[in-house]
Amino acid sequence: MGTEMKEQDRKMVITLKTFYGLEEILKEELEELGFSDVVLLNRAVQIKGNWNDVYFLNLHCRCAISVLLQLAVFELKSEDDLYTRCAKMNWTSLFDKDKTFAVKGAIFSDLFRHSQYPFLVVKDAIADSFRDKYGERPDVNVKTPQVMIDLYVNNKTATISLNTSGLPLFQRGYRESVGEAPINEVVAAALIRMSGWDRKSTFVDPFCGSGTILIEAALLATGIPSNIERQHYAFKNLLNYDAEVWDEMYEEANKKVRSLPCRIIGSDVSDEMVTKTRRNLRGFSFGRFVETSVCSFDEVKRPEDHGTMITNPPYGERLEVDVEEMYDALGTWMKHEMKGFECWVISSSEEGFKSLGLKPDNKIKLFNGELECSFRKYSIYDGSKKAQAVVE
Repeated sequence: MGTEMKEQDRKMVITLKTFYGLEEILKEELEELGFSDVVLLNRAVQIKGNWNDVYFLNLHCRCAISVLLQLAVFELKSEDDLYTRCAKMNWTSLFDKDKTFAVKGAIFSDLFRHSQYPFLVVKDAIADSFRDKYGERPDVNVKTPQVMIDLYVNNKTATISLNTSGLPLFQRGYRESVGEAPINEVVAAALIRMSGWDRKSTFVDPFCGSGTILIEAALLATGIPSNIERQHYAFKNLLNYDAEVWDEMYEEANKKVRSLPCRIIGSDVSDEMVTKTRRNLRGFSFGRFVETSVCSFDEVKRPEDHGTMITNPPYGERLEVDVEEMYDALGTWMKHEMKGFECWVISSSEEGFKSLGLKPDNKIKLFNGELECSFRKYSIYDGSKKAQAVVE
């Protein structure tokens, strides 16, 4: 028992991967969760922690795609070194031979002539380790592996990690229905944090689609973990998985609320989309408190004298819309109807942003999945203040 406790408590390097442009906001989130000495990396951050932290981060972290636990870091002189070093690792202590596995990651190195070759090398080293010990090897499942090994090679440095999340953490488990151009859940959570929303004032999304931004806002405001509905994590397939620790952590997490600390309001011109939103809200205790309606954005009236709007209007990338005409109408509506609000718009359309006719206070480059976008803030001042909405 003492050995097990030492293993669970031992501090290890934990890397949390995210999308480009979200590194700083992920660092802030981790600091809010009580972690210190957070190191910023490219599309990732790094901390020191133990296995309990691994469980905690998978459940509570809203802005990470995956939680990686570092197993080894070593220098390579040739292609052959990768197999030699991986063959010495104690793979059979990590998972059982009846579990499926896969090796994924990223290669930035001239040592290898083919970018996929290093993954095959690590896969062979793992398979050979099991064959040497048991006379048989675990199966590879590239699409839905039970155990995922992450390989990152930068020049001549190789890092081997366990992907303790498995499927990306933006697969929250709460979304029954999606729209034609859905926003990624991790991106939605990060946008809300970037906006500086106080989690108390009114929150509005007039292009709510299937409700991702609304749901992430409600989860943040109520303190319910974004992954509370998710059941599948790769760490549950490891030999050292402690179900008792996980179950206790899950039970302690906030799950139910009797009210929202603020108004959260969403609308969409499509009744089909609003129906999807309502379906996605059904599983949450706060679902009935989120206000949804079917109407065009320009029919929405200012609900309060101040608040935050975050929205993901159609870009024209995947949806048939006249972008310039719609964004021109959106800008006009914002100027007249959203006085006192901080309005944030995410879009990949530069023509759309120009058509808004408003000068942004802030521009942030980021990605929604593979799509490069800009997230821009527009402060709409009310008539009682000296400053007015700044028009280009």
